Amino acid sequence: MHILITGGTGFIGQAFVNTFQADYDFTVLTRDISNAQNIFSHISSDSIKFISELHELPSAIHIDAVINLAGSPIMDKMWSAKHKHVLESSRWEITQHLVDFITTKTITPDVFISGSAVGVYGRQGDSSIDEKHLNHYPEYASKLCEHWEEIARTCCPSTRTVILRTGIVLGKDKGALQKMALPFKLGLGGPIGKGHQYMSWIHIDDMVAAINYLLQHESASGAFNLTSPNPVTNTDFAQKLAACFGKKARLTTPALLLRLLLGERADLLVYGQRVLPTRLLDAGFTFSFDVLDQAFSAIYDA
Repeated sequence: MHILITGGTGFIGQAFVNTFQADYDFTVLTRDISNAQNIFSHISSDSIKFISELHELPSAIHIDAVINLAGSPIMDKMWSAKHKHVLESSRWEITQHLVDFITTKTITPDVFISGSAVGVYGRQGDSSIDEKHLNHYPEYASKLCEHWEEIARTCCPSTRTVILRTGIVLGKDKGALQKMALPFKLGLGGPIGKGHQYMSWIHIDDMVAAINYLLQHESASGAFNLTSPNPVTNTDFAQKLAACFGKKARLTTPALLLRLLLGERADLLVYGQRVLPTRLLDAGFTFSFDVLDQAFSAIYDA
């Protein structure tokens, strides 16, 4: 199987390529070919290729699957009007380009797997929600993801399309934990606001395994929540993360302070969603790390 992947140099993309380098051939669409070549220098050039534009795809290569994980990091900068344009274009434009290539039969993959996030639901309090939940709270992150998904769905019905509604992906010194862990290591970590908001998380190994499962599961289509079956409150998450370093989660970050520091981005931390992966479980996927203690043990005790 030959996979065209965007976002291949990101946290999830790297993990997927490295995990399945012996099983698939890859073409990585990237803005920085030199950087991508360095990242994947351990993989044979026979198994991985790099392009900076879709039109560079050799006509002789048949693309069996497209995995679209591209998107500028959502928490890195203030959500100014200018940066919101970056967040939107980095998701919407590449997805539209891929859809155009597929719908015009320029490439004819069997499956199109495209990214999204649980932020599509917006803030939902402590109610348990799954893919059937359609009452999305109208805030920026939700609208960003909704339009991202709308573009991807225009591939249907010509190509099996899967939408990945991803939660907080956990891996050692990468992804969310790369920035989150330091204050906890120093004994300065703790809950955000009241700490009642839910955090829907997934271990990186389950993340890539679930993507592969949906890639191979020919009856799977539509939106899937890629989150553990056991979301936790922010307080519980903070306490368990602090315990990994022999610390206590004593310090609370007031929501007002967070808003002063992060602006509108703070809403992603102050509010949350209690998201369940109902469709993934119904499809037969089995999690290796379904509770947070297991995930943190694998990350920090290994």
